[in-house]
Amino acid sequence: MADAAAQGTRRVLVAADKFKGSLTAVQVAERVTAGLRRVVPDVEVEALPVADGGDGTVDAAVAAGFERREVRVAGPLGTEVSAAFALRGDTAVVEMAEASGLQRLPAGVFAPLTASTYGSGELLRAALDAGVRTIVFGVGGSATTDGGAGMLSALGARFLDEDGEPVAPGGGGLADMARADLSGLDPRLSSVELILASDVDNPLTGPKGAPAVYGPQKGASPDDVETLDAALAHYAKVLEAAAGPKAAEYAAAPGAGAAGGIGYGALLLGARFRAGIEVMLDVLGFAPALERAELVITGEGSLDQQTLHGKAPAGVAAAARAAGKEVVAVCGRLALPPEALGRAGIRRAYPLTEVEPDVATCIAEAGPILERVAERIAQDFLT
Repeated sequence: MADAAAQGTRRVLVAADKFKGSLTAVQVAERVTAGLRRVVPDVEVEALPVADGGDGTVDAAVAAGFERREVRVAGPLGTEVSAAFALRGDTAVVEMAEASGLQRLPAGVFAPLTASTYGSGELLRAALDAGVRTIVFGVGGSATTDGGAGMLSALGARFLDEDGEPVAPGGGGLADMARADLSGLDPRLSSVELILASDVDNPLTGPKGAPAVYGPQKGASPDDVETLDAALAHYAKVLEAAAGPKAAEYAAAPGAGAAGGIGYGALLLGARFRAGIEVMLDVLGFAPALERAELVITGEGSLDQQTLHGKAPAGVAAAARAAGKEVVAVCGRLALPPEALGRAGIRRAYPLTEVEPDVATCIAEAGPILERVAERIAQDFLT
């Protein structure tokens, strides 16, 4: 890279995800750019904030030129919230966490049995109202474990108990489900391409299913996990009568367990499952931006084993390596050895803790510290 810099071709692409709890992906790009320019004032920096389908996905799309559309929808507890989706041409990017994410719950409050994805269905309906032909449905960061039942209800499905009454919202209520009626599903769904963008490939139920793996981080006790797993299995069984054998096939499919099982609901709607970061790189226009760059800077809050399994930095690094580009990463915390980074296509990682060992300070002052980290990258690769 130093040779390229000497020839005056100092072009850098900053394609990093958020530092959760401290910096958005847009802020990461701004801080890295500021640090690079402090050392090399004439460096050409292209910022392309990225996301893997989880929270921050709409923000990344808006930063790439999509229009933000605000709508009023139901939050996970039924309280009305303002949520956004992104729109450009005939494509919408819908982020389920905007309506049904953990951030929509009051601080310290969890509702593992009753939180609903109804608002996510309302977001999808708003995208349909905008006349789109393609919906990228980013799922992750959910407060819910309802198998997408709330979402499907908002789109016209009915889930009824023995008395013909709607079951209670949330995964817990699915245990009382006796019949599913999908005849009222919005007919516009059949004429759009729905892409399920997720960084997880878990099935709906079982030891690797949504309740067992992700329920505890949403406040589910061991008893709650057992209740939810049984309720979702029952839900899928009842849906077989309404949707046929494919309902059972979808329950075992990769991605069905994403975001508390909303992946399962999306598959029932005909969604096609794709790795979230791959979809988003396509949507954001990563390939042409990559072609213009010589150095790629990616990253996220924590670079760890999870990063290697479908997270944004791994996707960025894989694409950049395939194009023969050099990649470095920034992060708050580094928990990967150099060998693992190398296998992922990352030449070197720069954690904030290398500049400021105190973790609490790193979180509180992440922006200024990240600028100092970027200065080091500039000194190492651009001078």
